[in-house]
Formats: sequence, C-alpha cells, structure tokens
Amino acid sequence: MKDNCETFMSNKGNTFRPSSANTSFKRSTKKETPKNKKVEDKEEAPARDLSEMQQKLVKILGAFLILCAVLLGIAFVSYLFTWSEDQSYIATNNGGWGVVMNTAEEIDNPDIELPVVQNRLGKYGALFANQFIYNWFGVASFLFILVFFVIGYKLLYKKSILPVYRTIIYSFIAIVFISVTLGFLHSFFAKVPHILEGKFGFWTNKLLEAQIGTVGVAGILIFAYLTTLILVYNLDLKFSIFDSRKNSEEDEDELNVEEEDSYSNTIRSSEPIVSEPLINRRETYTPAPSLNDKFQSHRNGDIRLNEDLPPPHKEIVLPISEIKPENKVVIPFEIEEPAREVKEEPEVASDNSISFTVDDPIELDPVIEDTPETDHELEVESLKEEKIITANDLVAQFGQYDPKLDLAGYQHPTLDLLRDYGTGKITINQQELEVNKNKIVDTLRNYNIEIEHIKATIGPTVTLYEIIPKPGVRISKIKNLEDDIALSLAALGIRIIAPMPGKGTIGIEVPNSNPEMVSMKSVIATEKFQKTDMDLPIALGKTISNEVYIADLAKMPHLLVAGATGQGKSVGINAILTSLLYKKHPAELKFVLVDPKKVELSLFKKIERHFLAKLPGEEDAIITDTKKVINTLNSLCIEMDQRYDLLKNGQVRNLKEYNAKFVNRRLNPEEGHRFLPFIVLIVDEFADLMMTAGKEVETPIARLAQLARAVGIHLVIATQRPSVNIITGTIKANFPARLAFRVLSKVDSRTILDSGGADQLIGRGDMLLSTGSDLIRIQCAFVDTPEVEMISDFIGGQRGYPSAFMLPEYVDESGDGSGSTDFDFSDRDQLFEEAARLIVMHQQGSTSLIQRKLKLGYNRAGRIIDQLESAGIVGPFEGSKAREVLYPDEYSLEQFLETLRKD
Repeated sequence: MKDNCETFMSNKGNTFRPSSANTSFKRSTKKETPKNKKVEDKEEAPARDLSEMQQKLVKILGAFLILCAVLLGIAFVSYLFTWSEDQSYIATNNGGWGVVMNTAEEIDNPDIELPVVQNRLGKYGALFANQFIYNWFGVASFLFILVFFVIGYKLLYKKSILPVYRTIIYSFIAIVFISVTLGFLHSFFAKVPHILEGKFGFWTNKLLEAQIGTVGVAGILIFAYLTTLILVYNLDLKFSIFDSRKNSEEDEDELNVEEEDSYSNTIRSSEPIVSEPLINRRETYTPAPSLNDKFQSHRNGDIRLNEDLPPPHKEIVLPISEIKPENKVVIPFEIEEPAREVKEEPEVASDNSISFTVDDPIELDPVIEDTPETDHELEVESLKEEKIITANDLVAQFGQYDPKLDLAGYQHPTLDLLRDYGTGKITINQQELEVNKNKIVDTLRNYNIEIEHIKATIGPTVTLYEIIPKPGVRISKIKNLEDDIALSLAALGIRIIAPMPGKGTIGIEVPNSNPEMVSMKSVIATEKFQKTDMDLPIALGKTISNEVYIADLAKMPHLLVAGATGQGKSVGINAILTSLLYKKHPAELKFVLVDPKKVELSLFKKIERHFLAKLPGEEDAIITDTKKVINTLNSLCIEMDQRYDLLKNGQVRNLKEYNAKFVNRRLNPEEGHRFLPFIVLIVDEFADLMMTAGKEVETPIARLAQLARAVGIHLVIATQRPSVNIITGTIKANFPARLAFRVLSKVDSRTILDSGGADQLIGRGDMLLSTGSDLIRIQCAFVDTPEVEMISDFIGGQRGYPSAFMLPEYVDESGDGSGSTDFDFSDRDQLFEEAARLIVMHQQGSTSLIQRKLKLGYNRAGRIIDQLESAGIVGPFEGSKAREVLYPDEYSLEQFLETLRKD
C-alpha cells in the first residue's frame, strides 16, 4: 500500500512538473514580453469602453431621429387639417415660441376665450408644423421626415434603406424645386394660404417675377427640371431631324467598317497560315502584364513576341499559347532549322515537352495540340465577365409571370345572369314571435322550469329563441323536452342547442311559418363575397342571424356532403360550383366532375375548354362510367405525386408558396416547373361508386384525402346514403368539414356529423355545417337550372384553351387505361428515338427526365413514355417510382430501332 502511494505521488509529480523545454520556453517568453504590457492594457481598456459608449450613443441618436420623423409626420399630417386653428392660436400669442410658456396662465384662467390648438401633437406639433410648412417650404417639408428616418435607421441598425448621401442631396434639391414650383402655381389659383409652397416658395417667386417676369420663371423651372432629369436618369432628348441624320451617319460608319474588314481579311490571307486556334475578338478589359510576369516568362524560357502590340485595355486576337495562367505548366519547345510549314513531331518527350520546326521564329508562336478542353480554354472562359441573371432581373425586365395572359380577355359571369327569389329582406311577424314565445314559456312552466330572459333572432327560414333559465335548473331537463316543445308549437324540426357555444344561453330553433328563399344572387352580390381574399371561396347561404356565410374550400380542405333525396343536395353542389366560377379565373382553377347520374352536372359541359379537366383521349370531360372514374382517381394520384416532386424541387411546402415562387420567376420552366392551378374533384353520388367499385374507389379517394391538400387538390363528395359502409372510417377521418342536409334518422345524422340534429332539419336547403366542434345552421342559397345554363353559356361563349386541362395518363394492370396502348411505329412522335436514347443512356424511365432534357410539355412527354412502354423499351407504370428500362445499352437499342424501321 505504501509503495502504491509512493508510485502515485511520483507519477503525480511527473505529470504536473514542467519539463526543461517548457521552462525555457516560458523564460524566453518573459524576456520577449515588454515590461509595460500591463500599463498598455490599462490604457486600452478606457479606449475600448469609450468606443462601446460611442456606439451606444450613435444608436440612441438613431432611435431619436426615427422618433422625430414619426412625430413630425403626425404633426404635419394633422396640420394639413387644423392649420386654421393652429395659426389662430399662434397669432393670438404673438406668433412666437412663447406660447409654450403660457400653459400655466391658460389653466389658471379657463374663462378667457382663446383659440384652442387642434394639432395632434399639441403646441409643439402646431409650432413645428407651422414653422416648416407655413414659414419655410410648404408641403415639400414632408421630405424632412424621409431624411430623418433614413439617417436614423442607418445609425440604429447599421443598414441603409436608401443611400444616405444621395437621399439627403436629392431631398433638399426636391424641397427647393417643389416649393418654388408650387409658389409659381400659387398665382394662378385663388387666394389661399401659403401651406402648399411656404413663404420661401412664395417670396422666391415674387422676387423672380419682379426681375424676369412670369414667362422667365416658367422657363427657369422647366430648364431646372430637365437638368435634374438628365443628371439623375440620363434623359436622352431625341428629335426626328437629328435622328435621321444620325442614322445616315451610322450607315456610313457601317460601310467604312465593312471596307476595313474586307481589307484586313485580304491582308490576313497573305500572311502565313498557323494551325492554331485563336480567341475571338472581344471588346473587354483585360489587365496588362506586369514586369514580374514578363520576367517570370523569360526565366521559364517562354519567349513573348507581342511586345509591340496595342495597349492592353482592348483584347485582340492572340494565340492560346500566349495566355499564361498563374499555375500552368510551361511547355518548353525548341526552335530548329527554318521551314515554311509547321510540322508537329509525333513523339512527345517524357517531360511534356514538344518539339516544333518553324520557318520564322520572330513572327510565329509555338503551337500546342488542340485538345477538346485545355487549361487555356478554361482560362479564357474565366476571363469572360458573365453577369448572372437573377430572378429579380427577370422580374424587373419582364414583370411577374401572369398565368392569366393566355385568356387575358376572359370576363367573369355577371350578376344579371342570376335571378332574385323573394325580397331578400326578413319580414318580422310580431304576432308569430309573441305566440311562440308564450308557448315556450308556458311549456317550460308546466314542468316547473322558470326562465329569466328570452331573446329571438330571426333568420330566413328559422327563428332562434335564446333563453336564460333561473339558477338551479338542469340543462338536461330542458333538452329532454324537445318533443314536448315541438308539440306545443305544432312545428316541424324543433332543435334545441343546450348550451349555445360561447353565449351561456340555451337555443331553441323554431321554423318560420313563412320561410324566405335565399337566392344565389343576393349572396354573391354582397361586398363580403366580392372582396374576399380566400383561395377557394364558396358562398353557401345565410345563417340564422341572416348573415352571408362564406367558407374557404382550400382550408376545409375537403367537404363531405350528405342528405336524403330531394333535400337540396344537388342545389348545394351547384351553389359551390357557381361560387367558384364567379370568383376564379380559368388559369387558377380546374374541375374534375364525376356524375354517375349522368344528368346533374351535364350543364357544365359547355365550360370544358375553360375550367374542366379530363384524361387524355377521352371525349367527355364529365365522367359517368365507373371504370373511367377509377382511372381518373388514379390519374389524380399521379398528378398529386408529380406536384409533390415539383414542391420538393422548388423547396416549398404548399401550392400557394410554389405558385408565388413561380410567379416571381424563381423557378425554371426548363426544369419541369409550371404554374399549378387548384383542382377540385366533385363527386355527385358517391354511394353508387362504392356499390359498383368498392375498394378500387376507396383507396385513391383515401390517398387524395390524406395527402392532396398541400398540392391544391380538394375533394367535394356528395351522397344520399351516409351509412357506414359508404362513408367508411378511412374516408370520414380525412373529411373534417361535413355538410348535412336533412336525413331521415338519427343514425344517419350521427354518421355524417358525429352528432344529432340533421334529422331535425326542415328540408328545402336547410343544412348544418360542421367544421370541427361547432355546428352552423345555414339556409343554402338557391340556384336554379336555367341560371346554371346561362352561366355556362356565358363562359363557354368566350375564347378558351384549345382543350380541357389534361390529367396524367394512367394504365391499369390489365392494360386498359386513359390512353391507347397499341403502338404504331408510323404514328410515333418525332422525338421518339431521341427520347429512347435518352432513357437508355440515363437508365431512368421517367416523364420528368424527357421534359427537362427535351424541353417538352408534360402531355407530350407522357405520350412519348407510353409509346416507349408499348414498344417495349421501358416497363409499366410503378406509381411514384421511375419505370424500369428494358435495354441495358445504346447498342442493343439501336438494333431494336433498326428492326422497327424495317418493319
């Protein structure tokens, strides 16, 4: 134990004892260190503290200037409206800054009637505004605010909103010009106070007019403004006579240049021919070679033969061998006996030296072998000053990309295409309200339920009675009396809301004896709908409080509609379509319409070339066949996957960000990027599809409901059978927004809304909208068949796209799909063989690859990939994965293509 302790202590000593080398190092360091180092540190500390204090003072000064700019802005704007009262107050107090000292006298003598200052900043605001605007420069004094703000922002944040020096100079020049100009114009108007030009502008013009007259002042002002435009914008004043003379002089110059070029070509033809690539003549600036470079070149044995060339500010025709990169390997050469032609030796030395025989070593330069890419060529490329074109440059030159330019003359439907149904105003039947109130109160008293207060809110079809029971009354007791209240009122569809969310009351909804119809025109004509900024606004109707209800389909993001036959479900679909047609441009929105009934959505066929989307090769854009519905849904899944790829490449998260980036020209269309419109899938009778197709329909619907929201694909699914085998749990979980018309049982109501209430509706457009936990009762807006027909005619009569919006082609496992799978080599695309070579070379069978490399649209690239599949060059579609390439190399592909050509 003792030995171990001694060993540990010895190790410890060896570990922490400094070595001799370290000791000597420390000693040398001490010798080199000045003795007054601590003194210098003490002297530097106050200097450092002083610089930090100066930075803080600068920031405080910047904040103060920004505050002054804001306060002056408030004072100036207020003075424009209160200048009369402010001037009266200042004039009453002898017009000086002594008014500030009169505050105590005004407070002590409130009975003295004096003008009261009205400026928002009080006396100081009135005094400063009067001084700047009235006594000095008029409204031009607002530029002082800009100067203070720019200087303050620069001092506070160390950043410049505008160039500080130029802002100050331009602002003061503008202040003088504006003040004098307004003073000149002041004489042409009636006698108004000098708040526009200020006394400076007024008296300056009076002085000038006394010397040179009104015409002279006008000439001076015009000359001053033209001078400013020339200095600031380099304005070029052109006149037709001088332009014609200038053009003739330019023509003569061009002729002279052509003669000189022909002469120079003649001289060049007589010179010895050198088999050496030359650099194109460019009028660019290149640095002159320094003496060090020349010395280094002579030292390395590189003879410079261009000492008598023109000055180096212009680049001239030079052999590549004369441009010397900084780190290049100098290729030595030997000059042998004279010869008339350049002969290149076949043997290359091991030290990378090349031997040449030249005739005249004074006129000719050594020739190096012309390789495809040499260091010299790379250097030449680096010498070119290429300006990178940014997205901001494109926007400044061409403006933002406008997807509406293809149909720039498109007009939205007008309101006169819709009809008025009813007056649009709620008529109050006071007698009915009183009778219903008494019946509700009496029925509750019969069950020993007393109420403190009752209020009625009248809607178009339903009146809401809100009651506040006395303390101690159970809410469940009132809710259980729903049928008894309905019996006493002799009304259909009594609905009790206990309690009402956020109000602390109990609501009883009672249908009106004379319901008022809500027309689509009365809803769309409102300012709320016309000025909405929603992405996909749908005007559903009016609430119980007679307010227009507008929802955003893009935020729902999908809508499930259910209701019994004849309760207004199809009218609700038409209302959704009509709302979107009135608000969106064809470039921003496309519909995929599925109508198993074949008659409900047929009226929208006329807008096919504007708003509808369909599969390639299909005749009808409105889908009625179940097999085509399956292909369409799978095609939408392909479109969804492609859009997600575009969002991934564009480094954005949703469609709105992607389109904003594309509009600002930050995405390259040559890389496959394009403007993406919203796509709304509307299925009128979903139950029929589930009965005939089942899982084949449920799977793509579930995929779209889960993923398609971010890429702008939204679903509206309607059914008259909201049973659990039709609206499955997978579908229902991804439809948070549900719209329920009247159903026949509480079970159906709970299936669609997860709560009762839909079975208590009165029908004829009465519906409940669930957007989460709340239920909103809405009277659906009514749009009749003739109105829909007129809207479709109005849109269809305008110029549209060549065809409907084409969805991606889809081929199912059996080979039947949206496009023809039979391959006819005579009908192949012109770029078929080029696309085949491209696919085999990259070993990647994707449509996007053909789009990017061959610069094609998606539809044409999709047709080419289908032809390649039919020809057996690529494999079948595999979802989001790339197709398998069936040819390993280009040689085997060329043999196959040769066989196709012979056939």
